[in-house]
Amino acid sequence: MPNAATVIDRYQQYRTRRFLKNEQRYANSLSGWRSQRRRRMLVAGLALTFAVMAVVSVVCAFGYRGAAVIWLPVTAVFVVLWLMLQIVSGRQGDAPLSTLDEFELAQRNNARSIGLAVTQNLMLLPILYLIIGSVNTGFEDGNIAYAGGLMAITALLIGGCAPAMILGWTRPDPDPV
Repeated sequence: MPNAATVIDRYQQYRTRRFLKNEQRYANSLSGWRSQRRRRMLVAGLALTFAVMAVVSVVCAFGYRGAAVIWLPVTAVFVVLWLMLQIVSGRQGDAPLSTLDEFELAQRNNARSIGLAVTQNLMLLPILYLIIGSVNTGFEDGNIAYAGGLMAITALLIGGCAPAMILGWTRPDPDPV
């Protein structure tokens, strides 16, 4: 039976190789978007998509499921902005340990800690909505489950993206080459 630490070590080595390969692949991509000002534009765009997702989930909670049609194009915009931010920030929010120096590691861990706190706190909203709404309607309103699901997805996306958004917002411009 293989040692658990060995399996974890091999997985971390695999993650590091994959990360470095992708970093090399995208090193010259979107070079005009790597400035702090442009990264902040991407972060603001992501925040706007999250706001629209939250509004759509609340509108669906009031029984207007047609609002969910807005969800699809907003999700497409989210995916594009998220990929762009990941590329221009070097995926530092989820980089393997061995690819970061001490300062980058401290920044990443701080951003991840904030992201976890954001996720935990935001998830309380859909949880409370689902529990209270279900009890108040006698467990018969399907809109509650649908809207609660949209709220939960939004909260998880915000929390999951928070570390990269924090790092994209706070990191200075890269050194000129």
